[in-house]
Amino acid sequence: MSRRLITSGSPFERDYGYSRAVVDGNIVYLSGTTGYDYATMTMPEGAAAQAEACWRTIRSVLAEAGTGLGGVLRATYYVTDRDDAEAVLAVCGRVLADIRPAATIVVVAGLLRPEMRVEIEVTARIG
Repeated sequence: MSRRLITSGSPFERDYGYSRAVVDGNIVYLSGTTGYDYATMTMPEGAAAQAEACWRTIRSVLAEAGTGLGGVLRATYYVTDRDDAEAVLAVCGRVLADIRPAATIVVVAGLLRPEMRVEIEVTARIG
């Protein structure tokens, strides 16, 4: 299997020179994903809603890569406000309840745009 690039249609990918995901062999490296709806470039306001939107994009990209949430091996969650951590973790816990990948949550000073409150990055396997 050769190296394959996957896009979500985000203008950030085009403008900043990266791919939403890179498939290399049977591993999918998914870039940090925020809550934008990339078709409309709109963002939900709350951290939990942003986490839900992140997972919608991640599911779609993993499907295009040939796997699903069950293939997730590692997840990293970035939040800009410690007070949002529990709400984000509740969403992640529901989405990944039976999968239980290795995971880390990090509280950061900020993300690229001020409206971004959550970013999720995953590594998954195919097959």
